Amino acid sequence: MKVNNTCVGCGQCAAYCPYDAIIVFGRAGMNEKCIECGTCVRYCPVSAIAEE
Repeated sequence: MKVNNTCVGCGQCAAYCPYDAIIVFGRAGMNEKCIECGTCVRYCPVSAIAEE
């Protein structure tokens, strides 16, 4: 998953991530737990996350 500059750091992606793979510090970023399931993409209110 890739996070673009429209990320506002709201944390919705992290709240819904079933693998606890997202860290939000200013803006979202994925850690090594990410299996690219796409849950974060569905819950991002500003469409800032996309599959690579």
